[in-house]
Amino acid sequence: MENTQDGTLGDWFKITVPYGIKYDRTWLMNSIQSHCSVPFTPVDFHYVKHLAQFFVQDASAASALKDINGKICDEENQKIFIFVNTSAVPYSACNKLEPEKMEQLKLTISKRYDVSQKALDLHKLRFDPDLLGHDIIIILNRRNCMAATLQIIKENFPELLSLNLCKNKLCQLDGLSEIMQMAPTIKILNLSKNQLKSACELDKIKGLELEELWLKGNPLCNTFPNQPTYISAIRKYFPKLLRLDGQDLPPPTVIDMDIIKPCKESFKGPETLKNLVFQFLLQYYLIYDSEDRERLLSAYHQEACFSLTVAFNSEDPALSSWCEYLKDNRNMKKVKDSDLRVQLLKHTKREIVNSLCVFPKTQHDLNSYVVDLWAHTEIMLCFSVSGVFKEVEGKSQGSVHAFTRTFILSSGSNSSMCIVNDILTVGNARIKETQSAFSIPVPTPTFSSLSTLSQEQQEMVQVFSIHSGISLEWSQKCLQDNEWNYIKAAQVFATLKTQGKIPEEAFKQIP
Repeated sequence: MENTQDGTLGDWFKITVPYGIKYDRTWLMNSIQSHCSVPFTPVDFHYVKHLAQFFVQDASAASALKDINGKICDEENQKIFIFVNTSAVPYSACNKLEPEKMEQLKLTISKRYDVSQKALDLHKLRFDPDLLGHDIIIILNRRNCMAATLQIIKENFPELLSLNLCKNKLCQLDGLSEIMQMAPTIKILNLSKNQLKSACELDKIKGLELEELWLKGNPLCNTFPNQPTYISAIRKYFPKLLRLDGQDLPPPTVIDMDIIKPCKESFKGPETLKNLVFQFLLQYYLIYDSEDRERLLSAYHQEACFSLTVAFNSEDPALSSWCEYLKDNRNMKKVKDSDLRVQLLKHTKREIVNSLCVFPKTQHDLNSYVVDLWAHTEIMLCFSVSGVFKEVEGKSQGSVHAFTRTFILSSGSNSSMCIVNDILTVGNARIKETQSAFSIPVPTPTFSSLSTLSQEQQEMVQVFSIHSGISLEWSQKCLQDNEWNYIKAAQVFATLKTQGKIPEEAFKQIP
């Protein structure tokens, strides 16, 4: 067999991790390295469809990797499988740039580096005269070219803060997935005017702690119905993002969805349980009614199940207001096909949250809630909540609907509780419910008395006033007394209200 600079063809092995795309590259590789008895150097790590793949050149390492198949578990206690197969020399290894070309590429890139800004401008790199003049073609969409470029960055610009890859015809980011190891300090990344078709490509570089990102000019930007949805989808990959496409972003909603930490003391009495359920509902619906329902992913178990029933009369003149819900309706009085009923069930947290994100934007009336706790153990809670909500956008904006939702929560591997079953029924609100819903007027304050507060604190006071029904002045006092911890303040308010200790004047809105 012919020997090459990178070893014989029989030396190489392809390592495949099914569904590896859902794992961060650094976490996945560190987990595999720590369990593998033989040290190895991964080559050409990339994601393809739902898989994570890389190559190794050592037979002993390949054998050791086989041995740990199914022996690593993720944070949700799901086994990670590792498949090993013989392989030809990977593309990036057998197509390495020759030393002379690497040196010219290094010189070309160095000319594009701004030392004072720690910024590297590689836009339209392929057409750089210094490369074309030496008959060197660098196409960053090819893994070997991107690998060579990242290697030069790692060796020469270890403190790089800004990288411009505009107009390089990038249609996938497999090669760029190495950037977390090669240039972990990057805060600004420009991927505008490329050919990226799906935001899922960003999953391959989500380890970067970006503060500014440019994506405009890519086909993926046209896949979102509106700007808030676009921002929400991108922020999922880069939570610390401050600017997108040159525009400042609103501060993210910071709500901890580590919903309930059960312990034996938590289940001593109904009062404590009531507070736990209240805490869950407050957090859940604050996020559900926000611009970013994607953040509900952390509330659901990986294999959770969701079903929707629309209780309506086919002769109801307001039937059109349910059009966004009817496609997922499992109402057994209407859906007779048993196979279709099964198909309409939503399985896995990703499928569930994707469905929730499609439903119209809403505002729930927390004051309308009636909660029934059905059963509880040290590892399980089952309860239902009924109330009303209104749609706040679209053709049915302002429509008030009734809902009942049954949640089953179970203890996960990290001792927090997550949703394993979610059953939602929506229907027409009764006239009395419609008239009394949202009876507390939304305040429109000038905040003249709150001028010393930050914008975020002012918004928190407004939201707390809407949900609690107390005045802005009392809302501010409640939040300040609890060190601006919204959840803690809400729990204290709920307890005092139950005990009748909230004075009547607190419920009078300030004009």
